[in-house]
Amino acid sequence: MEWLTAMKKSIAFMDSHLCDDISADDVAAEIFMSPFYFQRGFKILTGITPAEYIRNRRLYLAALDVLGGKEKVIDIALKYRYETPESFTRAFTRFHGVSPVQLKKSPQSLNIFLPLKITISITGGNRMEKLDFTVSPMFGFKVIGFERIFSMENSYGEIPKFWDELREKYLGAVWSGKKELSEIERAVKENCIGEYGVCIDDIGGGKFRYLVAGKYCGGKVPEGMTLFEFPDLEWAKFNCTGPMPNALQNVNTKIFKEWLPGNPDYEMVTGCNIEWYDNSLMDSEDYKSAIWIPVKRKQESSERKFSSLNN
Repeated sequence: MEWLTAMKKSIAFMDSHLCDDISADDVAAEIFMSPFYFQRGFKILTGITPAEYIRNRRLYLAALDVLGGKEKVIDIALKYRYETPESFTRAFTRFHGVSPVQLKKSPQSLNIFLPLKITISITGGNRMEKLDFTVSPMFGFKVIGFERIFSMENSYGEIPKFWDELREKYLGAVWSGKKELSEIERAVKENCIGEYGVCIDDIGGGKFRYLVAGKYCGGKVPEGMTLFEFPDLEWAKFNCTGPMPNALQNVNTKIFKEWLPGNPDYEMVTGCNIEWYDNSLMDSEDYKSAIWIPVKRKQESSERKFSSLNN
């Protein structure tokens, strides 16, 4: 499904099921997309997560019901999937700044949150920076690394802490040229662990696996480390130059806001992606990194190419 069409359909689906027990996984399934890519793309495009969108829309509609005065607060709470009136009142007060009872006395406090509308915004002109990328097939390969499970809600803040923890415990000692290495430190050195950051979406429930990894070169896998195998895939590799993390985050934003919406040829496949890191100083202006995303050629693009060859 075309990217913007999928995002628009996701919003329509969420708005039509606000009184149902739905999650981001349910929405992703409706638009035939990996929950990982759906949640990441939705957050980049809108500035909020799907869970926040659902919650905010429910609380806005709940406020309209409160002002309508036809239902009890407990019934409104249950209607919008809150287990108790107390939890509903807390969430309601955080969102509107007043409790349901207080809103009736000061309806001007209503925090309006209407359905989102997603459109393409074309800006820049000749000076607009273009994404530097290539698309090429790769044979399947294995990565080895340290794994941790993260939530979509807080991954941007927690993953850098994971890297810091591993630098302190293993990576820093290896990179500094330490002579006597433990079994894990030898695996770090031999497999260049720290070259890749790998996101794997195969858990569900708003969570995903993340590996600080390197390309597996064989040998024993030490306890506490994980292997993951990628099949044969075609990868879109987006190159990045600039200090971390801002430079790579900017490229990631451009992928979801510019490349995917306007790309006539490729769409994402499988719930995974790779961040590639150089081994030089990460705060350097010429630091090299990249984002690799598995893709496939769109059916309509293939049909256009076939048609042009026969005309």
